Amino acid sequence: MKLRTKYLLFVCILHATALFLSFLVFEKNKVFFLLSEAFILGSILISWQLYNQMIRPLNLLVQGADAIRDRDFTIKFIKSGTSEMDELIEVYNQMIEQLRKERTLQQEQHFFLDKLIFSSPVGIIILDHDQRIQQVNPAAKKILKAIPFEGWLLKDIDHPIIDEVRTLMKGKSKSGTLSGGAETYKIQVSEFLDRGFPRHFVIIQELTTELLEAEKQAYGKVIRMMAHEVNNTIGPVNSILDSALSIESGREESSRLANALQVAIDRNNNLNIFMRNLADVVRLPEPNKQYINLHDLIYAVTTLLSETAKAKNTKFEFLLDKNPLVIFADQLQMEQVLINIVKNSIEAIGPKKPGLISFLTENTPGRLMVRDNGQGISAETEHQLFSPFFSTKVDGQGIGLTLIKDVLMKHEFQFALSTSRIGITEFSIIV
Repeated sequence: MKLRTKYLLFVCILHATALFLSFLVFEKNKVFFLLSEAFILGSILISWQLYNQMIRPLNLLVQGADAIRDRDFTIKFIKSGTSEMDELIEVYNQMIEQLRKERTLQQEQHFFLDKLIFSSPVGIIILDHDQRIQQVNPAAKKILKAIPFEGWLLKDIDHPIIDEVRTLMKGKSKSGTLSGGAETYKIQVSEFLDRGFPRHFVIIQELTTELLEAEKQAYGKVIRMMAHEVNNTIGPVNSILDSALSIESGREESSRLANALQVAIDRNNNLNIFMRNLADVVRLPEPNKQYINLHDLIYAVTTLLSETAKAKNTKFEFLLDKNPLVIFADQLQMEQVLINIVKNSIEAIGPKKPGLISFLTENTPGRLMVRDNGQGISAETEHQLFSPFFSTKVDGQGIGLTLIKDVLMKHEFQFALSTSRIGITEFSIIV
């Protein structure tokens, strides 16, 4: 039973009893009976006023509690003129104003945090209490190749970066190169408290551009010094050798010295070509981009290398999308990339079995895949493939993959090179 009901019931019973008793006592004396009735009526009026004065604060408290329960911090009460009531209203209004300010501040901070996470160039993944992915910002989606992982449990995701995250749930950080690609990421797992329970968030920072730039500056400086010294040396030395060779060639009988001089001149020329190739990698210009049909470029490159492939008993297979794959790129640089990829595939074909190089394309998303059934890539060398001037060939200079990496990075194309379990090597490019 509510308090107001109890009060009204008590007042009604009390005054009904008083009315009945006055009737019994003053039944024969009408004057006293009328006076008692007037007194009881006054008591009823006073009780009603007291009821209103007591019940109004209760009503205000109920309205205020409902507003707080509904998180509506805009409702305030006007002072009534009664000191006790006004004191209660003042306290309530101050409390509501403080709650409103705190909620506004919290909303502003939450909005700022959301904007910061969304706009951050660093990938951020937020997990819930069950290690389920709750939020992935655009930078992380780009790193994860736009796979929609929201709502997935961490243990159910098969991805190289997520594999690293699962091993870093103690707040440590780690950097590494992902298998089959040239990307380098710093992955850090931290935790925060949410309603008293720990939750994790993951920060993924791509270091590829910074490392590539520092790497290029380092080997670029060395190559420029080497090229300078080699060019300054080869020119005068070849001039002396040419003079000596002309004198030696003037003799009637053949001379072993003349042959040796010619070998030395040829070796110097080869060294000069080698240094020019290295310098070309360092001096790679910015791409002159235009819209080109990648299918036409594939056919042009395979026509150029068809005789080389035929000599290695290798065939080309075209599994191209029915629609043209148009990309925005530098045609000359992309042609050089394709030439290096196809040449590497041809050279990887073993002598004992027929070779097959397949070209596959798709438009959604734009992707080129070059597959071969060559000797494949060992696990030991897979992580070093795109290191500057690394090569598995005896006479290799390691320039091809370095050039491929630089060109594709300048075009902001994602790429990977790996060998599957069934022995098929694939170079994939997302354009």
